[in-house]
Order: sequence, then C-alpha cells, then structure tokens
Amino acid sequence: MADTLSKGSRSALMARVKSRNTTPERRVRRALWTAGFRYRLNVRKLPGAPDIVLPKYRTIGLVQGCFWHSHSCRRGRNRPVTNTEYWNRKLDGNASRDAINQAMLAELGWSVFVIWECELQQGTERLLAHLRHLRGVSVNSDITPPSAD
Repeated sequence: MADTLSKGSRSALMARVKSRNTTPERRVRRALWTAGFRYRLNVRKLPGAPDIVLPKYRTIGLVQGCFWHSHSCRRGRNRPVTNTEYWNRKLDGNASRDAINQAMLAELGWSVFVIWECELQQGTERLLAHLRHLRGVSVNSDITPPSAD
C-alpha cells in the first residue's frame, strides 16, 4: 500500500516522533516509581544511553517501540512499502545497534531488560515481577517499597 500522505505531511509527522519521554517510557517509569524503584534516565556514560538505569540492581530497562526496533509482533514485522531500501536499512540498523549495545552492557556486568511497546498493552506486571525478583521479593506479593538499607 502506498503512502497516503504527501511528502510534506509525512515529513511533518516524522519530525514529531520523539526518541525520549515517549508515552510507553513514561508509563514504565510511573510503574517503577509507584513500586518504589528509583532510577536514572538516559545515562550517557553507558552504551546506547539506556532509557532507564536502576544502579542499585545493576539493571537496564529498555523501552522499545515495536516498529522502530523490529520486534517480532505484528506491528514490528510491518515495514513501509514505499522507499523500502531506506526503511530496511534504517530498521535493520536500529536492531543491529540494539544488539551491540545490549552485548556491551552485558560485558560491563549490567542485566538488560527489554520491554516492548506491545507488551505494555497487558500492563507493566512482567517488568515489575522481574524487578521484584531482583529485589528478593516474592513475585506474587503486593508492590511494596524497598527496605531502607
């Protein structure tokens, strides 16, 4: 299917796409804060300036858009049918860069946790369960703030 927008309209639309403080990111951060987890945002000293860094748990949270990072879901598998060479190079490059950054973070001793945009439709429970496990709290327990160390 060809693009239904004019070149100028498509350009204006793409210019509004954000790379930080996206709705999925804000949703994950709100859930983390409510659950008592404290984090840093976009730490530039780490490879790829990850979205969410939980230093206490040596864990990185990457909130990834399915389309932009080529997730295996329906939305991530769909690619534009116009200007395919550009889009294939762009999206494949994003996925390749993600893999390199995640490998570098693992080498530095960080645990990397990817949460996909489509997974947020079911809520943030998977992410919180993973983090509760790191904190040593039962996965089935209620959300409680971390103990004062």
